[in-house]
Amino acid sequence: MEKIGFVGVYDKTDFIIYIAKILTVLGKRVMVIDSTLNQKAKYIVPVINPTKSYVTQYEDFDVAVGFQNFTDIEDYLGIEEIESSYDIALIDIDSSTVFDNFEMREATINYFVTSFDLFSLKKGLEILGGLKETIKMKKVLFSRNGDPEENDYLDFLSSNYKIVWDDEIIYFPLEQGDMSAIIENQRVSKIKFKNLSDTYLDGFSALAKEITGVSMYDLKKVYKIMEKGL
Repeated sequence: MEKIGFVGVYDKTDFIIYIAKILTVLGKRVMVIDSTLNQKAKYIVPVINPTKSYVTQYEDFDVAVGFQNFTDIEDYLGIEEIESSYDIALIDIDSSTVFDNFEMREATINYFVTSFDLFSLKKGLEILGGLKETIKMKKVLFSRNGDPEENDYLDFLSSNYKIVWDDEIIYFPLEQGDMSAIIENQRVSKIKFKNLSDTYLDGFSALAKEITGVSMYDLKKVYKIMEKGL
């Protein structure tokens, strides 16, 4: 099972759920783990009887809420090894403790997800402040126009952290109407890509391609399948 970490305090729950949908259509067995303090997945993913911690199915992938490590999920599901049940675990992380609990130093990929307000930047980097070993991470940046000065500022803030940034950066737009489309999808409890901007879809494509190695040709077919609701 591949562990993919999405680290930071920026609100990334919807973003991760949409990635899970793409991976599921590609034939992957996916679990989304919301280990964050706010547990936003509890409120946007339909569930009949939410408890303190639970696993539910949504759009053909599983969502785990309220767990701080894999052992607790295994105990809840009554399985010995979660690795044999899923191909990919997408883990939403907003604390250094959870980062350690899920042993994310051994993750296949760790993404640092942020916008450029100071709270998201500085509080997000605090999660990585306790790293004892240098770790490689890739930036996923929510930005209005992808200004190089914003990335330079992030590099400046993180210069004393044990992080090696990947050369590639994945950008998502902040203000192109995508959030309005996602909020509307929340109301109807559906994951739909039809009204998302091309720039937003490009970000999803870059992530899916990196996680699975899928071609852009196959990704275009995936989007067509999802537009038809199949």
